[in-house]
Amino acid sequence: MTALKLEKICKSFGSVKVLKDIDLVVEDGEFVVFVGPSGCGKSTLLRVIAGLEDATSGTVAIGGDVVNNTAPSKRGIAMVFQSYALYPHLTVRDNMTLGLKQEKQPKNVIDERVNKAVQMLDLTAYVDRRPSDLSGGQRQRVAIGRAIVREPKLFLFDEPLSNLDAALRMNTRIEIADLHRKLSASMIYVTHDQTEAMTLADKIVVLRDGRVEQTGSPMELYNNPANQFVAGFLGSPSMNFLTRSVAGLPQGTTLGVRPEHLALADDGQIKGRITHVERLGGDTNLLVTTAEDETLTVRLFGQHMANVGDAVTLGFDAAHTFHFDADGKRINKK
Repeated sequence: MTALKLEKICKSFGSVKVLKDIDLVVEDGEFVVFVGPSGCGKSTLLRVIAGLEDATSGTVAIGGDVVNNTAPSKRGIAMVFQSYALYPHLTVRDNMTLGLKQEKQPKNVIDERVNKAVQMLDLTAYVDRRPSDLSGGQRQRVAIGRAIVREPKLFLFDEPLSNLDAALRMNTRIEIADLHRKLSASMIYVTHDQTEAMTLADKIVVLRDGRVEQTGSPMELYNNPANQFVAGFLGSPSMNFLTRSVAGLPQGTTLGVRPEHLALADDGQIKGRITHVERLGGDTNLLVTTAEDETLTVRLFGQHMANVGDAVTLGFDAAHTFHFDADGKRINKK
């Protein structure tokens, strides 16, 4: 069964069009990530799916049922917010049971669901604590647990890791991925962080200015981007774009090459000078300014003794490059 189907979804606030003719299908059990820069419409789209915003036009169907006129509480969804949205005066257990009590679920059903979620999220030791007694990561797990006990048709996550530090973000990301495997649930996850998108998603939806730029698996989008925007958005460090530093490049054409596909080579195509070195232990990133005043990022595996000011020559394999026209559209190689 299809978990979610969107057809020609548009959303306007007054004269401002925020979402523009969005079509999307989320299959049952699929983990889909909406990614894009701030203001691209990804959170608004999530709110339209949840029923927190009404679509100006178009159809939202969840589990095969059109829900445009259905209240959020009746859509069979559970939402996890960036801010956790926990009741500060209630314990962990009470926060997780409140929605089920409001649904008038039997006590044995409530206890069974909550106990299962508490064990799954390793919250057994914290069930009698209030949110103020928990760390940020623990609060986020409680918010996720509150969603799990609802047993929804569709989980919606709105930038749930934004308030966590780097180490907690990675740990919680792993927990969410593990949760998806255990539940085999349909999930939609909104983030501006392309690392989260690449590591969590079965399918990524890249949005810009209220439109879908491309949809596909993480490696499909990484290896075969439809345009310059997608190519530059996915990947860390991001793709290099050159217009002047490569001999024979046609007028109005941009050459894209990822940092890991550039190498130090005496017989390379590009001459430049190192302006910055990032020593990351396992990797070394070089920022190189070319003779044509274009700045490139070079990602080298391992540790290298390169220094700021060194003159270098860079090479690349043409098979690992991308070409884009003046409008940023991908030019397919012949």
